Amino acid sequence: MRLQAVAVSGSSAEGLLLAAIPLLAVSVTTDPREVSLINVVGEAPWLLLSLFAGVLIDRVRRTTVLAWAYAVLAGAAVVLAAVASAGVLSLPVLLVVAFVITSARVLGDGASGALVPEVVGPGRLAHANARLTVIDQGVVRFVVPPVTGFLIAVSGGAPAWLAVACALAALLLARRIPSQSVVAATTHPLRDLSGGLRHLVRTPLLRSITINVALGSFAASAGNAMFVLYATQVLHVGPVGYGLLLACLAVGWVASSFVVQKVVDRLGYSWSMRFSQGFGAVVTLLIALVPPWPPLVGVVLISLTATVLIWNVCSQSSRQRFTPAPLLGRVLTSHRALAWGLTPLGALAGGVVAAHWGLRAVWVMAAGVQAVSAVLVWFQLSPAAFRRTEELAAAEA
Repeated sequence: MRLQAVAVSGSSAEGLLLAAIPLLAVSVTTDPREVSLINVVGEAPWLLLSLFAGVLIDRVRRTTVLAWAYAVLAGAAVVLAAVASAGVLSLPVLLVVAFVITSARVLGDGASGALVPEVVGPGRLAHANARLTVIDQGVVRFVVPPVTGFLIAVSGGAPAWLAVACALAALLLARRIPSQSVVAATTHPLRDLSGGLRHLVRTPLLRSITINVALGSFAASAGNAMFVLYATQVLHVGPVGYGLLLACLAVGWVASSFVVQKVVDRLGYSWSMRFSQGFGAVVTLLIALVPPWPPLVGVVLISLTATVLIWNVCSQSSRQRFTPAPLLGRVLTSHRALAWGLTPLGALAGGVVAAHWGLRAVWVMAAGVQAVSAVLVWFQLSPAAFRRTEELAAAEA
């Protein structure tokens, strides 16, 4: 599938940049609050730009939007590579680059998600989403984080230069994907924007999923923002060790990908999501409790992302199943605006908690938020809720 080839190249570029920026940041400052600002600013586009990106995705051929996204990503990589190679890194430069990288991801992820139903049938959505997720978060990032650590040891700008080449390759590949033409819009863009948001909010199941993803995103962002400090100051690993720990996250994605379709087929969407959210809260707490032994922490990280993949596949597939095709781009990006809009606050909260109560306290807080979400999932995402949504979607078709 050509979309997979694009995902490999594009995710390689993103993985190089996302792994390099925290390492470059701690070479500038080790203040938890300043380090957390990288995540605060870097996650802001999900809140600020997602709704407008959805309108664009539904008004322009989706492969064109995907190519634009990788052009923006390549530009951000060039800037980071030049500044890092010249030895003039500063926190403001890293903040700007982080913002632009995520802006490209807002466009690219939305366009890619809207393309999936064009190339696979409804019964294969979970399989296709799992495969793309593994490429994005698993296979590519299993290789990329350790490589980034080695490259930074050679030159601060080396990972970004390689990211430029990967982003340009993704741009060229995206232009070759066949995509359905888009009917010229006759309505005002703001009216289009409200259409996707309205469908998401008025569909109880999709609304509940978005609320719980928002809570999970807040918790995950708090941990992600502080993970580089946790790795270097608590686990006492260097850039290569940090990259290997990130690779453990990828191992979880890969391991779970082989069984996610079977799990969903056997348990159904409801029980799969209940299990994932409940187990995820427990594993998040373990990060705060286990001894500071990197191999043990690596096993915990593998377990965490193995369950997260099951949730993500069910969440994405539900939006694709229960959304009319003309609205899909706007619904996907509206979900990200509402659900991932809390990530800047989560990163900020992580920095504040770490500064006042220590790094381990960040994961205690995150586990508490995840536990609240697990309770909500149990009641809101029942098998009956999925059946009602399926019946409503069939009646409207």
